[in-house]
Amino acid sequence: MDSDYGFPRELSDLQKKRTLYQPEIPPCLEGTTVRVEFGGGTTAADPAGAHVISQAFPHTYGQPLAHFLRRTSKVPNAQIITEHPSIRVGVVFSGRQSPGGHNVIWGLYNALKVHNTNSVLLGFVGGTEGLFAQKILKITDEVLSSYKNQGGYDLLGRTVDQIRTIEQVNAAKAACEALKLDGLVIIGGVTSNTDAAQLAETFADSKCPTKVVGVPVTLNGDLRNQFVEANVGFDTICKVNSQLISNVCTDALSAEKYYYFIRLMGRKASHVALECALQSHPNLVIFGEEVTASKLTLFDITNQISNAVQARAELEKYHGVVLIPEGLVESIPELYALLQEIHALHGQGISAEKISTHLSPWASALFEFLPPFIRKQLLLHPESDDSAQLSQIETEKLLAHLVENEMKKRTKEGTYKGKKFNAICHFFGYQARGSLPSKFDCDYAYVLGHICYHILAAGLNGYMATVTNLKSPVNKWKCGAAPITAMMTVKRWSRGPGISPIGKPAVHPASVDLKGKAYELLRRNASGFLLDDLYRNPGPLQFDADGADAKTFTLSVEDHDYMGRIKLLQEYLDKVKNIVQPGCSQEVLKAALSAMASVSDILSVLSSSSNSPGLQ
Repeated sequence: MDSDYGFPRELSDLQKKRTLYQPEIPPCLEGTTVRVEFGGGTTAADPAGAHVISQAFPHTYGQPLAHFLRRTSKVPNAQIITEHPSIRVGVVFSGRQSPGGHNVIWGLYNALKVHNTNSVLLGFVGGTEGLFAQKILKITDEVLSSYKNQGGYDLLGRTVDQIRTIEQVNAAKAACEALKLDGLVIIGGVTSNTDAAQLAETFADSKCPTKVVGVPVTLNGDLRNQFVEANVGFDTICKVNSQLISNVCTDALSAEKYYYFIRLMGRKASHVALECALQSHPNLVIFGEEVTASKLTLFDITNQISNAVQARAELEKYHGVVLIPEGLVESIPELYALLQEIHALHGQGISAEKISTHLSPWASALFEFLPPFIRKQLLLHPESDDSAQLSQIETEKLLAHLVENEMKKRTKEGTYKGKKFNAICHFFGYQARGSLPSKFDCDYAYVLGHICYHILAAGLNGYMATVTNLKSPVNKWKCGAAPITAMMTVKRWSRGPGISPIGKPAVHPASVDLKGKAYELLRRNASGFLLDDLYRNPGPLQFDADGADAKTFTLSVEDHDYMGRIKLLQEYLDKVKNIVQPGCSQEVLKAALSAMASVSDILSVLSSSSNSPGLQ
């Protein structure tokens, strides 16, 4: 926490040029007047969890959506805010560094100064630990000058990435009160925004005047729901990794003798792997979501890859590229169960050196089957959210090792007659996190920073800044805010036989949708990618001219704008109310009742079938 945070950077010529780029903002954020339209109260996506969430968040659950309007909008009930007293706002990085994070701070700072030059923005140095210790850096034009459109989080830094315990929440509250903050902006992913929601609820309950705002920034791309289309950093991470993968694909095709196993960051969800596959066309991708859905074992996955190797060998191809999400290890049922036992033993205070002697018989047998390097990695202490240290578990090496053994076995049995299998393993985890952010991430982060000010100006607490219609140009983006509690679900699990399921509300990571358009696009081309070497190289990140405005496949092909459709539905309902009023004809009333009864029945069935609670 004593690093030179906030000091001017030594910049290359390209970095200097990037600091001069001024991101656009949509028309709804222009000017000094804040125009906000409130929709109806929100609910939980899962009706079964709504009661639990509302009990845990009595002050912040059920709040309405907010839409920020351009000056030409004609909305009778819109709240018009023209007076902007000076305010004090704190901002903190929480979570893995993601390209574009600095632009959230820049956008927030500019919005504050546009509306009142006396407003103050304070950055907490060293992430959440800096928040607890009240270690601050006053954000100024000079401080920001060498961090605009730059990667990393080194303006302020980050640390433990959580505000969860009673002591931590009290320390955060004490800091906000001591510094007289009107607002606290938390920049992070699913865990950080869950913490933000809890902090907002605590502040509201204790009458603390500080309003808490969350911003969806995570390289994992897993903070997705009906309100959030994309996360800051995901676009850049995928483009940088895709070029690296494509370079490896070209190398594989050139030498024709190696299989490259590449593990990608992204936590348990496989969003990064999916996007990179669509960008670069590797031969094979193992999705954690597929493994979970089909309950594939380690043996099944080994056979799947080995069969692919054999099929390619029959075409005289002895090279290939296999992508693996870092969270795959937690999707393989027997490995996940083993990790759960290990983590439970950690919780009992048993040292890593002695854990293997305390495992159940089946877990001990699996543990001994695994190669020594994986055993050592599985014994690492879990993360703060109780998940495995996924970045440290070399699943790609494990799979390469098992496939090599399987191919040797098949050779010995005479079922494989091709050349020797050779594997080279890579982990693309840290190479892209500090990249210069793409044009999209620069714009998106900057706009979210502006929205944070609008949320605070509207007096909202426990909200996340949102932008929809992101696949369109910036001037058509729709800006708003959604209560974080509306994004929560309650995942239930049992601690043992006969025990009632338990769970707590949280913003949970979104998995790859195996019925989504992006996944279907990949599946349609999977057989060609596997056998025909249709490698594609998108090239390095572009900031100007051709390619600079390219969006990710997963953003471009999916059907988004949920909030826009909610508004459209409200307009239809308003029209119905205007038509069906006392005095309308019997025919109109009968038609309305019949139509509404049918719609109600259909929606009830859809809601209960898609949200039926299950054990996780």
